[in-house]
Amino acid sequence: MLDETTTPLPLREDAAPLPADSSAPVPSPGKTVWLTRLLVVGLVLAAVNLRPAITSLGALLEDVRVGLHMSGSVAGVLTSVPALCFAVFGVTAPRLARRFGPATVVCAGMVAITAGLLIRPFTTGTAAFLAASALALMGIAVGNVLMPVIVKRYFPDRVGTMTGLYSMALSAGTAVAAAATVPMTSALGGSWRLGLGLWAVVAAVAVLPWAALLVRDRKATGRRPERGRAPASAAPAAGPRIVRSPTAWALGCFFGLQATGAYITMGWMPQIFRDAGVSAGTAGLLLAVTMVMGVPLAFVIPRLATRMKNQGPIVVALGACGLTGYAGLFLAPAAGAWVWAVLLGVSNCAFPLALTMIGMRARTGAGVVRLSAFAQSTGYLISIPGPLLVGVLYQHSGGWELPITLMGGLMVPQIILGVVAGRDRTVEDEC
Repeated sequence: MLDETTTPLPLREDAAPLPADSSAPVPSPGKTVWLTRLLVVGLVLAAVNLRPAITSLGALLEDVRVGLHMSGSVAGVLTSVPALCFAVFGVTAPRLARRFGPATVVCAGMVAITAGLLIRPFTTGTAAFLAASALALMGIAVGNVLMPVIVKRYFPDRVGTMTGLYSMALSAGTAVAAAATVPMTSALGGSWRLGLGLWAVVAAVAVLPWAALLVRDRKATGRRPERGRAPASAAPAAGPRIVRSPTAWALGCFFGLQATGAYITMGWMPQIFRDAGVSAGTAGLLLAVTMVMGVPLAFVIPRLATRMKNQGPIVVALGACGLTGYAGLFLAPAAGAWVWAVLLGVSNCAFPLALTMIGMRARTGAGVVRLSAFAQSTGYLISIPGPLLVGVLYQHSGGWELPITLMGGLMVPQIILGVVAGRDRTVEDEC
């Protein structure tokens, strides 16, 4: 964690992630410590809410599918919506951050998550359910992109530690949502609508620290933070042209393939276990085990990665766990269910590794902004067909052999591209 000597740059909304305005008031040491702690709390609470909208739905997907009269293919579309929203809305995050400041955008994102999760349970049709989900996912998308940017901006000497902290919080939120949704739903009378709607309360709590940061900034500057504009030097042309960087493309594709595996796992793994004879409650716990593996590892892996010039060995180790886990799901899904859940949980820690590499593959704040948006938007676009294709294969083949083979096969290019992205170089040098 941070000690009291850790001092982020002043939280000027119109300055982040740009150089601080020289006219900004300099906070006293006590206020700086308070600001640091509030920013850490905001990062953690925001991270906790970046996945429950998805994993809570995965745990109740069968109930939602029946309740809204969805086919298997439509349910596959539903599991692809997160990746689509992350790609479409994530690419807007850098521009929004330059215009309004990253804290304002993250706060608005938390509000969108709260609203989407609150509206979703009251919908009566598939289209409305998808629209409410998209609203929540829009908020998640900007949070996905801006978390590495905020860490690089305010904690430049603690990138590994802070990336690990919010990745750990993200994994914890994912795991708790997967494990607790089914029991909470049962305790509330078996209504999937109430089971999904309760997560809006958790999201609402995450709004509070970011709102406090904005109030503090308004008082400190004497004007509304969203009125600030970035200076001309912050225009997109000032940063590296990411499309010219082979490392950026490798990182984007690596991100996309790991996201494909993660969203297939979150969306379909409970159903795989249920079809193998595992109860719904146990299937939810198995998904929780997969997700909870990321809690300790998401803190350890970024710290380890920042101590290595080349992250390729970590990529290979995580990929080997994924290949073994998918092989187990293919051969004995119920008999070794807990082992496969653990291995796939380890494999899914490619996500915090990818976030860490985003911060390491660029030297400047502007480079991190562009690389984060490019890698995540490109990656999520790549991941869109995966969950949908799994749903189609499952419906038309009547089993899980073909979908699991696809999932395991995608691990091979993920390992290769991850090794390329892990080389010791920066996008500024390549561009």
